[in-house]
Amino acid sequence: MFKKITTTMGKILWYALLGGASLLLLARALTGLVGMVRTYTLQNTPARPVAIVFGAGLTRSGEATPVLKDRVQTAADLYFAGKVQKLLMSGDNRYVEYNEPEAMRRYALILGVPEEAIVLDYAGRRTYDTCYRARAIFGVEQAILVTQAFHLPRAIYLCNALGINGVGVPAQNITYRRASLLYWNTRELAATLTALADVHLTRPLPILGNPEPIFAENTP
Repeated sequence: MFKKITTTMGKILWYALLGGASLLLLARALTGLVGMVRTYTLQNTPARPVAIVFGAGLTRSGEATPVLKDRVQTAADLYFAGKVQKLLMSGDNRYVEYNEPEAMRRYALILGVPEEAIVLDYAGRRTYDTCYRARAIFGVEQAILVTQAFHLPRAIYLCNALGINGVGVPAQNITYRRASLLYWNTRELAATLTALADVHLTRPLPILGNPEPIFAENTP
């Protein structure tokens, strides 16, 4: 009897693991398909009013990480190529000593982006929050989304699901280690499934506030 119960429980566990893995892969495939048709190179991307730059962590000294610098560099290149007019830099600033948007701004200024072209969103704690706030707070309707290729499908899917006509340009100015890419792509499996649940089921509210439209014509 004990052996039979153990075998049955083993089968249930196996089917549960198989079902979970299938859900993760299906979610990743769905966002991948949506992202694929909306991803461009810097040279052939259609022009949009705004580039949304997603946060990617800070070093211990409070500077942008190489991953984040790569994103800011790509956004700056878009600006200098005349593809966008403004850069919306969105990241986490829940603690005084942790300020992603400010680190992004500093690096953009080093690259030569003028101060007036930079807009900061201090409450972009997650990709979902960044996309939601870009539409609800900053009045963004069309944008070029800037992040690495492993993250871009999720960002494109979320922003379009939340009312922004978004296309993507991957940040690929540096070469990443294979181990890092494997880790990031693996992590995206769970993050993507969570993203689909957010936009289609739970619809959580991020930190909001008074509207701060980037362009005057978006002012209510």
